[in-house]
Amino acid sequence: MSPAPTSVPLAAQRRHTLYFLDQVRSFAPVHLDTEVDMTAVLAHRAEAAARGRTFSRTSYVLHTAARVLAAHPDANAAVTGGLRPRVTRYPTAVGKLALDRTLDGHRVVLAAILPGLDTAGLDAIQDRIDHYRDGDPHTMPEFAAVRALHRAPWPAALLRFRRAARDLAARPFITGTFAVSSLGHRPVDGFHSMGGTTVTLGVGQVADRPVVRAGSVTVAPVLRLNLSFDHRVIDGAEAADVLAEIKAGLENFRDTPREEDGTRSTPHSQGVPAGAPESP
Repeated sequence: MSPAPTSVPLAAQRRHTLYFLDQVRSFAPVHLDTEVDMTAVLAHRAEAAARGRTFSRTSYVLHTAARVLAAHPDANAAVTGGLRPRVTRYPTAVGKLALDRTLDGHRVVLAAILPGLDTAGLDAIQDRIDHYRDGDPHTMPEFAAVRALHRAPWPAALLRFRRAARDLAARPFITGTFAVSSLGHRPVDGFHSMGGTTVTLGVGQVADRPVVRAGSVTVAPVLRLNLSFDHRVIDGAEAADVLAEIKAGLENFRDTPREEDGTRSTPHSQGVPAGAPESP
């Protein structure tokens, strides 16, 4: 006889993911994708590596997407439903980066909330990614709210999450104004997800693929870039413009921090409304 199936309670460390999925049920997702020639990005990355500075491919996507979203206020926005829906447009781009972490022995998704990315240079963005990558999720203050959700009784924690998620003013500190999720470290070409934001980018692997240049076929490093958008907030034409501009920005990459960029090595740890949870 084959072994009998076993049933155990859901790990408390995964509860915040279920609360988040409850929130995004109201979304109306539509999915787009494109291919990005990453030659310019990889050349910049190689030059930086020669100087002793390592940049992840995700940092380039965050850098480029933030500038595009800031230029598209209709997409850098959020909506609440009901009989009187309201849309809030945000003046800056706050990125949410999904992280694969282990918490109390359980593999979970945690979110790094990265404010002010539209004015941050690549160095500052990478510093913040490194902060979350190298930090301990058991003790980092950025994840204190999600750890509190794990300790709270299920109904109370779910209601708390729903209440915080309805607050559009607090939304950037919970889910960001746009989200990025990457599986490019695995042999995954592309995937679509909803990150709790109007625009979510799915980043796959960079692989050598045939491309046409000046009428000739050659081989180039190509990224499959996917964009999911909430149709309640924007339409396909706006989303296509956003995706096209991100593609162009990556294919002609330039690191363009503004003079007022004072965000280097400064992770998101302040400005979160009291009781606001983190999302995956």
